[in-house]
Amino acid sequence: MAASELYTKFARVWIPDPEEVWKSAELLKDYKPGDKVLLLHLEEGQDLEYRLDPKTKELPHLRNPDILVGENDLTALSYLHEPAVLHNLRVRFIDSKLIYTYCGIVLVAINPYEQLPIYGEDIINAYSGQNMGDMDPHIFAVAEEAYKQMARDERNQSIIVSGESGAGKTVSAKYAMRYFATVSGSASEANVEEKVLASNPIMESIGNAKTTRNDNSSRFGKYIEIGFDKRYRIIGANMRTYLLEKSRVVFQAEEERNYHIFYQLCASAKLPEFKMLRLGNADSFHYTKQGGSPMIEGVDDAKEMAHTRQACTLLGISESYQMGIFRILAGILHLGNVGFASRDSDSCTIPPKHEPLIIFCDLMGVDYEEMCHWLCHRKLATATETYIKPISKLQATNARDALAKHIYAKLFNWIVDHVNQALHSAVKQHSFIGVLDIYGFETFEINSFEQFCINYANEKLQQQFNMHVFKLEQEEYMKEQIPWTLIDFYDNQPCINLIESKMGILDLLDEECKMPKGTDDTWAQKLYNTHLNKCALFEKPRMSNKAFIIKHFADKVEYQCEGFLEKNKDTVFEEQIKVLKSSKFKMLPELFQDDEKAISPTSATSSGRTPLTRVPVKPTKGRPGQTAKEHKKTVGHQFRNSLHLLMETLNATTPHYVRCIKPNDFKFPFTFDEKRAVQQLRACGVLETIRISAAGFPSRWTYQEFFSRYRVLMKQKDVLGDRKQTCKNVLEKLILDKDKYQFGKTKIFFRAGQVAYLEKLRADKLRAACIRIQKTIRGWLLRKKYLCMQRAAITVQRYVRGYQARCYAKFLRRTKAATTIQKFWRMYVVRRRYKIRRAATVVLQSYLRGYLARNRYRKILREHKAVIIQKRVRGWLARTHYKKTMQAIIYLQCCFRRMMAKRELKKLKIEARSVERYKKLHIGMENKIMQLQRKVDEQNKDYKCLMEKLTNLEGLYNSETEKLRNDVERLHLSEEEAKVATGRVLSLQEEIAKLRKDLEQTRSEKKCIEERADKYKQETEQLVSNLKEENTLLKQEKETLNHLIVEQAKEMTETMEKKLVEETKQLEIDLNDERLRYQNLLNEFSRLEERYDDLKEEMTLMLNVPKPGHKRTDSTHSSNESEYTFSSEFAETEDIAPRTKEPSEKKVPLDMSLFLKLQKRVTELEQEKQILQDELDRKEEQVFRSKAKEEERPPIRGAELEYESLKRQELESENKKLKNELNELRKALSEKSAPEVTAPGAPAYRVLMEQLTSVSEELDVRKEEVLILRSQLVSQKEAIQPKDDKNTMTDSTILLEDVQKMKDKGEIAQAYIGLKETNRLLESQLQSQKRSHENEAEALRGEIQSLKEENNRQQQLLAQNLQLPPEARIEASLQHEITRLTNENLDLMEQLEKQDKTVRKLKKQLKVFAKKIGELEVGQMENISPGQIIDEPIRPVNIPRKEKDFQGMLEYKREDEQKLVKNLILELKPRGVAVNLIPGLPAYILFMCVRHADYLNDDQKVRSLLTSTINSIKKVLKKRGDDFETVSFWLSNTCRFLHCLKQYSGEEGFMKHNTSRQNEHCLTNFDLAEYRQVLSDLAIQIYQQLVRVLENILQPMIVSGMLEHETIQGVSGVKPTGLRKRTSSIADEGTYTLDSILRQLNAFHSVMCQHGMDPELIKQVVKQMFYIVGAITLNNLLLRKDMCSWSKGMQIRYNVSQLEEWLRDKNLMNSGAKETLEPLIQAAQLLQVKKKTDDDAEAICSMCNALTTAQIVKVLNLYTPVNEFEERVSVAFIRTIQLRLRDRKDSPQLLMDAKHIFPVTFPFNPSSLALETIQIPASLGLGFIARV
Repeated sequence: MAASELYTKFARVWIPDPEEVWKSAELLKDYKPGDKVLLLHLEEGQDLEYRLDPKTKELPHLRNPDILVGENDLTALSYLHEPAVLHNLRVRFIDSKLIYTYCGIVLVAINPYEQLPIYGEDIINAYSGQNMGDMDPHIFAVAEEAYKQMARDERNQSIIVSGESGAGKTVSAKYAMRYFATVSGSASEANVEEKVLASNPIMESIGNAKTTRNDNSSRFGKYIEIGFDKRYRIIGANMRTYLLEKSRVVFQAEEERNYHIFYQLCASAKLPEFKMLRLGNADSFHYTKQGGSPMIEGVDDAKEMAHTRQACTLLGISESYQMGIFRILAGILHLGNVGFASRDSDSCTIPPKHEPLIIFCDLMGVDYEEMCHWLCHRKLATATETYIKPISKLQATNARDALAKHIYAKLFNWIVDHVNQALHSAVKQHSFIGVLDIYGFETFEINSFEQFCINYANEKLQQQFNMHVFKLEQEEYMKEQIPWTLIDFYDNQPCINLIESKMGILDLLDEECKMPKGTDDTWAQKLYNTHLNKCALFEKPRMSNKAFIIKHFADKVEYQCEGFLEKNKDTVFEEQIKVLKSSKFKMLPELFQDDEKAISPTSATSSGRTPLTRVPVKPTKGRPGQTAKEHKKTVGHQFRNSLHLLMETLNATTPHYVRCIKPNDFKFPFTFDEKRAVQQLRACGVLETIRISAAGFPSRWTYQEFFSRYRVLMKQKDVLGDRKQTCKNVLEKLILDKDKYQFGKTKIFFRAGQVAYLEKLRADKLRAACIRIQKTIRGWLLRKKYLCMQRAAITVQRYVRGYQARCYAKFLRRTKAATTIQKFWRMYVVRRRYKIRRAATVVLQSYLRGYLARNRYRKILREHKAVIIQKRVRGWLARTHYKKTMQAIIYLQCCFRRMMAKRELKKLKIEARSVERYKKLHIGMENKIMQLQRKVDEQNKDYKCLMEKLTNLEGLYNSETEKLRNDVERLHLSEEEAKVATGRVLSLQEEIAKLRKDLEQTRSEKKCIEERADKYKQETEQLVSNLKEENTLLKQEKETLNHLIVEQAKEMTETMEKKLVEETKQLEIDLNDERLRYQNLLNEFSRLEERYDDLKEEMTLMLNVPKPGHKRTDSTHSSNESEYTFSSEFAETEDIAPRTKEPSEKKVPLDMSLFLKLQKRVTELEQEKQILQDELDRKEEQVFRSKAKEEERPPIRGAELEYESLKRQELESENKKLKNELNELRKALSEKSAPEVTAPGAPAYRVLMEQLTSVSEELDVRKEEVLILRSQLVSQKEAIQPKDDKNTMTDSTILLEDVQKMKDKGEIAQAYIGLKETNRLLESQLQSQKRSHENEAEALRGEIQSLKEENNRQQQLLAQNLQLPPEARIEASLQHEITRLTNENLDLMEQLEKQDKTVRKLKKQLKVFAKKIGELEVGQMENISPGQIIDEPIRPVNIPRKEKDFQGMLEYKREDEQKLVKNLILELKPRGVAVNLIPGLPAYILFMCVRHADYLNDDQKVRSLLTSTINSIKKVLKKRGDDFETVSFWLSNTCRFLHCLKQYSGEEGFMKHNTSRQNEHCLTNFDLAEYRQVLSDLAIQIYQQLVRVLENILQPMIVSGMLEHETIQGVSGVKPTGLRKRTSSIADEGTYTLDSILRQLNAFHSVMCQHGMDPELIKQVVKQMFYIVGAITLNNLLLRKDMCSWSKGMQIRYNVSQLEEWLRDKNLMNSGAKETLEPLIQAAQLLQVKKKTDDDAEAICSMCNALTTAQIVKVLNLYTPVNEFEERVSVAFIRTIQLRLRDRKDSPQLLMDAKHIFPVTFPFNPSSLALETIQIPASLGLGFIARV
C-alpha cells in the first residue's frame, strides 16, 4: 500500500520542534494527496496547522505503535527514523531506567550518572553462556558475544567503545574487562585477571583528569589486548596508548584540573616517605591551580593515592621505582613554579638561588647552574658553527612548559611499558580480545590540533564501522538468497583523503613545519589555495583568515589554525634533555634512552615489545641513518602511522561496537536532554546504522513467528500444512505491492512501515472482534439486568401486599384487645374497691382480738411465774436434806475403808521385807507394783478432781439460793412501786396534753426543717449526680486505660512471641548457614584435591618418566591421598612419616587445618568419654564399697551415711558437668576458629567468656561444698556418744529407781563393757569412713585444681590469640590443638600397647585352657573300655544335615581386597548389573566384610577396607561424575553404608528399631564413629556433585521450557524483533518444552527410587531441583524485557501448576520444593495483577513478600504490553511502590543465586533387612567371598 494511505484520522506523527527536537501530534482528519496543510492536535492540547514543504512535499514521520515503544533493539521499530530512535531511547532511559539499547550491531549506552546494581557477579553469571539476542541489552552481553565468537570461530575480537567525554567510555571498557576476568579466569596462579583490572587505577591516575564535562575524563586513547590460551583463559594483556593530551600538564581551563596523580601527591604530602618531595597544597603550584577547582566532590585524593600505590605493587612496580615516579612528578610541579625575570626584550634570567629550581634539580639529580643556564639560553647550529643565544621571557616560559610536557610524556610511556611487562605472559598466546577506549567526535567553540586528530581518528573508525555494517547486511541478504541491491550509504573516504592524502591537510602541515619561517598564517593560506573551491568538504569561514571548516560525517567543525605548527612540532630544546640524561638519579636517564628508537613521545606502542596480537602487520625495515630522521617525525605523522596500525588490527578482528551517550551536561542522574542526545547520535553513527537498515528490509520475521503473530488475519481455509506457503498466500492478499517484502529461506523481509501496517490490520481485526464480544456481552448483561429488575418488582409487590394484609390483621387484633382491656380494667376497679373495704374490716377485727388476747396472756403469765417460784423453792429444800444425809454416809464409809487399808498396808510391808527371797520366783513383780502404784496415784488424782468439782457445785448452789432470795425481795418492792405509779398516771395525762401542744409546734417547725432538708437534699443529689458523672468518666478512662494496658500487654506478648519465632528462625538459619559453610569447605577441599590430582597427572604426563622404587598398590596410594580424611586413631603414629612427605599439605593450609580439626574433634570426644567412663566405674565401685560398709554399721548411722553418699554423688555429677562444659569450650574453640568469630564482641566470643566465668564460679562452689562436708564429718564424729539399746531404756525416774534397787554390781559392769565395745566399733567405722571421705575429697580437690589450671590455660591462650592478628591467631590455635592431640595420642598409644599385651596374655591363657580341656576329654574317652564300645549294637541311623546358621558376615582374604573393590565398586555399572540388585546391596556387602574384620579384631583389615572403599568411590565419581545414574547410585549406597555403621554400632540411640537378631550383629571390637564422619563428608560431596550434574542437565531446558515455549497455545503473540537473532517463543523442532522438564524430573525420580535412596534425601534433591528451576527462570525473566507481559505471566503460572501437580503425583508436597518456587509464582502474579491505583499498589506490596524491592521494581519497569489493549505501568505507580517498600529490609541483590545449594542432612534410616538373608548374585563376580 502507499505510504500516504497511513496518514488517516487519529494517526500520530512527529513534527520538528526547536526545544524538544521532535514533538508528537495527532491527525484530526485524513490526508489526501495534494493537501498543503495538515490539521494536527498536539499532546499539550493545542491544535496546529502544519504546512508541508512545497518543494519536497515530505510528510512528517509516522509514530510507531505503542507496543513497539521501549524495544530492546532500535531496528525492531517499524518506522526507522530519528524521532523514533530518540523517543525509544528516552522511554527506556527515563521510564524504565534502562541504560542499554541495541541498534543493530551497536550497543548504545547512556550514562545514568548514578551507581546501578547491574554489574555484580550474579549478573555476570546470568549473561555467561547466553545468546546476545536472548537477554536484555548489556555491556556483558557484548563481552559474552565477543568471548563466544573468539572460542567458536577462533578469530580475534575487538570491542570499540567511543563517545564524548563524560559519556562513560572508560567505565564501559572496565566492565567489559571485568567480565572477561570473571568468566575466563587465568591459566596460571599469577592472577593475571587481577593485574589487568589493577592497571585501570594506574592509567586513570596518570591519564585522566577533571574537565567541565566529566570528573574522570580520559585524556588519551587506549587499546588493550587481552590474551587467551587454547583453553580461552587469560594469560596476559598488552596496552597501546594514543595521543596523550600533554598540554594539560601546563595549562587547565576554568573549572578543570590537571591529571589526578598530581593532586593525589599533594593530598599525601604529609606522609613520611613523601617529605623529601617538599610538596604542599595543590594551590601552591602553578601547574595545579590554574583551573581553580582542586577538589572533586565525593573523591578523596589521599585514598585514591593509596589505591594507585597498591595497584603499582600488584603489577610488580617496586617501592623504589614508585618513589622514583613520584620524584619525577614532584619535580614537574616544582618546575612549573620556576619564574623568569626579563633583562631586555630578547633575554631573561632566573633569580639567584631560586627555591623551586633548586628543589627541581635536587629531585632530578642534575646540576643547578647548568639547568639554570639552559632554561634561559638555547644553542643554534649552522653549517659552519654553533653559538648560544639568549631567549626572551616568553620563549623561556614556553621552553619550560615544553620540557615539563616532554618529561611527563616520557614518564607516561615508561609506566605503560612497565604495565605491559607486568601483564606479559611467557605462555604462547592463542587469541585475543581488544578493548578500544577512544575519544568520540568532538566539537567546541575553539577547536585546535587535538580536536583535529580526534575527529580524524573518528572518521577512520566511522568508515570501518560503515563498511562492517554494510558487509553484515550483504551477508544476511545472501544467506537468505534475497536479490542484493546496492544501498546508498554515506562514504567518508573523501573526508579522509582531504586529511591524510598527498597534499592533504596533514601533509601540508608537515611541510610547513619543515619551513624555517613557517607560521600558522602561511599554513592557512596554503590550505585555502590548495583545497578551497576544489573540495566540497573544505570551507573557509567568512569572518576569519586563520581558520578552516571541514564537513565531517557528524557535523561541520571550524578549526583555529593558531598553535597547529607548534603542537605538531612538539619542540623541546636538546640541551635541556642532555642535562636530564646526565642526571645522577638512575631512573631519569631510563626515560630518555629510547628516544632514538621510539616511534612517538605520545606513542601508541610505547613498549618496545611486539604486542600480543596475531594480526599480520608488516614490520618496518630499519635502514642505517634512519634514526635521526625518525626522531624528527611530527606528532601528526606519528599519529597517522599509529592510527593505520590500529585500523589494520581492527580490520583483522571481528568488531563489536559500544556507543556511549551523555544524556545531559550537568551530570544529573536520569535526566535526558534531547538536543545533546541527537547531536551524539548523529556523531557516533547510530543514525547512520538506522539509515542503512531502513534503506533495505529492516524488519525480519521467521515464518513461524509471522504465522503465530498474524494468525488472526487468516481464515481457516488459508491455513495450510506448510507454514511458508501459508505466509506467502496471506501476504500476497494483505500487501499488494510485492516490492514491500521479500521471502527468504527462513525469514520474511519487510520494508520500513510494513510491520506497522500489518499491526494496524491486526489491531483492527482484534478491535472488531472485541466490539463483537462487547456487544454480545453487553446485551447479555442488559437482558440479565432486565430479568433481575422484573424479579425484583414482583418481589416488591408481593412484600407490599403482604404488608397491607398484615396491617389490617393488626387493626382487628388491636380492636379486640381494646375491648378485652376495658372489660378487665372495669373488673379490676370494682375488685380493688372491695378489697380495700374488706382489708379495713379485717384490720379493726385484728386490733380488737389482739387487745383481748394480750390481756389473757398477761394473766396466764403471772400464774405461770408463781408456780415456777414455788417449784424452785421446794426443790432446793429437798436437795439440801439429801446432801446432808449423803455426807454422813460417805464419812462413815471412809473411816471404815481407812481402817481396812491400814491393815492391808501392814501386811504388804511384811511381805516387802522378804522380797529378796521371792525375787527370783516372782520376776517382774516390781513392774506390777509400779503399775499399781501408778493406778493409786491416778485414783488419788481422780479423787482430788471430784472433790474440786463437789466444792464448785456447793458454791454454785449457794449463789443460786442468794439470787432467788434477791428476786423475792425485788418482787415485793415492785408491788409497792406499782401502787405509787397509779398515782402518777393522772399527773402524766396532764403532761401529755401539754406535750401535744408542744408537738404541734414541733410539727410546724419540722415542716420548715423538712423544706430546708429537701432543698439541701436536692442540692446534695445534684452534687452527687455530678460526682457520679465524674466517677463514670473516671471509670471509663480507667477502663480505656486498662484496655490499653491489656492491648499493650497483648502486643508485647505477640511481639515477644514473634521475636521468639524470629530468633528460632534465625537460629535455624544460622544452623543452615554453618552447615552450608562446612559443606562448602568440603566442596572446596574436594575441588582442590581433584585439582591436585589433575596437576599430578599432568606433571606425570609431561615428565613421562616412571618413578623408581616400589610402586604402591591402590590401597596404599589411596590411604596416603586421603590422609586427612581417613586416618583413625589406631594409625596415627604409622602415618606421621608419609604425611610429612605429601605435598598436599601445602595446597590450602587454612581449609586443610580446619578439616583436620573437624576430624580430630571426634577422637578427642571419644577420649574424654573413655576417661569419664573410667572415672564413673571407679566412683561406682567406691559407692558399692561404701554401701557394703553401711550395711555392717548399726542403724543409728544410716541417715548420716545416706546424706554423705548423696553429697558425694552430687559432687561427682557436678564434676562431670564441669568436664562437659570444658569439652563444649574446646569444641567452640576448635569449630569457631575463624578470626571474625573469635573477635571480642562476637557471639561465639561471648559464649566462651560466659562458659569460662560459669566454670570458675562452679569451682568456687565446689570448694565451699568440700569444706562444708569436712566440717560435717568432724561434727558427726563429736556428736556420736555411747548410748544403751533403746529396748532397755525407760523413763528416767524408773531407771534411777532400778539402779537404786540393784545391789549386784556385776550386772552394771557387764552393761558398761558392752557399751564400751559398741563405742569402739562405731569409732573404728567412723574413722574408716572419714579416711575414705578424705581420700575422695582429696581426689576431687585434685580434679578441681586440674580443671582450674586447664581453665586458666585456656583463658591465657584465648587472651593471647585475641591479641594476635587473624592469621597468627588461627595458626596458634592449630598449633596448640595439634600439640595437645599429639600428647593425648601418645598416651592412648601407650594404653593401647598395654591393652594389646593384656589381650595377648589372655589369648595365650585361653589356648592353654583349651588344650587342658581337650586333654581332659581325651582322658575321659580313654577311660571307656573297648568292650563297652564293641558290645553296643550298631544300628543304621539317618543323620540329617543341619542347616548352617549364618551370622551375616562375609569373609575374604587380605590379598583379595583389591579384587573386591574392583568388582564391587570400580567396575560396577548402575545401568547394567546394579539394576537387578537389592537396593544398597554393595553397601550391605561392604558392611558384612567390615563385620567379619571386626569379629577377627583385625584393625588393619578394617582400616584398609574402609580406606580403599572410600577412595574407590571417589575414583568412580571422578571418572563418571557427569553420569546422573552413577552419582545417584553411589550416593544411595554411601548413605546406606553410613546407616549400617550407625545401626550396628552398638549405641543405644541407633538400636531402638533393631530386632534382637540385628542387635546380635552389632560391632564388638571397634568404634567406627570417626569413619562415620568421613562417610558423611563423602556423602555431602557426592550430593553436591549430584546437584551439579542435574543442574547441568536441567539448565538448557529451563528457560526454553518455562519461559519461551507456549504451553497454552495462542495466549501470547510474538512481538516484532530486530536484526539480532531472537529466541522464538514458539517451539520449533528440538526445542525443549515443559514436558521435557517433567520427563527429566520423572527420570531423576525413578532413578533415585530404583537405587533405594532415602525418601528424606529424595525430598532434599527435589527441593534443590525446583530451586534451580525457579531461580534460573526468575533470573531470565528479570533480564528479558520481551518476557514481562500479562500473557507470559499466565504461561508461567500454568507451568508452575504443572510442576506442583508433579509434586502431588510423587507425594512430595511436604518436601519444601513448592516454597522454592514462591518468588517465581509471585513474579507471575505481579505480571497479571492490576497496576493502576493505590489499592493495587498495596495489594502488590502485601502479595510479593518473597520478592525483593529491586526485583518488584525491575519487573514493573520491564512490563511490556504485547497488544494495544494492554497498558504500560506508569512511572508514578512505580514510585508509589518504591515508597511503600522503602522500609522493607531485604537484599539489594537483583538476581537469585542459582548456584546456591541447600545444606544437606542425612537422617538416620535403619534397615529392616536381616544381614544373614542377603544373597550375593554370581553376576558380581565375588566368588572368592565366603559367607560366615
